Amino acid sequence: MRTIHAAKHDERRAQILAAAERCFARRGFHGASIAQICKEAKISPGHLYHYFGSKEEMITAIAESGLVYTQARVKQFTESKTDAVSATVSELENLRDAQRRAGPGVLLDILAEAARDPQVGGILQDASKGMRLLLATFFEEAQKGGDIDPDLDPQMSAAIFISLIDAGKALTVRYPDLDMDRFGKTMETMLRRFLSRQN
Repeated sequence: MRTIHAAKHDERRAQILAAAERCFARRGFHGASIAQICKEAKISPGHLYHYFGSKEEMITAIAESGLVYTQARVKQFTESKTDAVSATVSELENLRDAQRRAGPGVLLDILAEAARDPQVGGILQDASKGMRLLLATFFEEAQKGGDIDPDLDPQMSAAIFISLIDAGKALTVRYPDLDMDRFGKTMETMLRRFLSRQN
């Protein structure tokens, strides 16, 4: 059983991480200083280092939160016995709504930093492998149940789904005036056609 102290620690850690994400979104990974993150989180540098030893540790926590989210959603879909195609399309829409609220900055900056910095790259790759494995397992089970095209490669399909999430964020930078509702409907149609069992 978790103690109240541990729960408060986790809550404060989450608050610091949210402050870091806001700073990364505004200034980029390199542009956001520890001092700025502390000011945003209303915490002293000495107190912050009790929770995170570096900005790289914050990136690790952001990446791990995505993996935890994926685990929870896959578990929810599996237990509710939701149609796999509908569940996947619905999740893409949920993530698109989250992107709309948060903006593309943090993920795109992490992706750029991962290409330059092997440590950040390793963090992102490890989390991505975990997400891809979870989604691939979900797709494999859906294939066994007849929901998804059995000819699809589950691992590659999972990687493509993750890339679609990234693409949605990049599009808002490339085409800021793009009608995102139309984008969402088109993406839903494409994803249904891609996953659906072929007759």
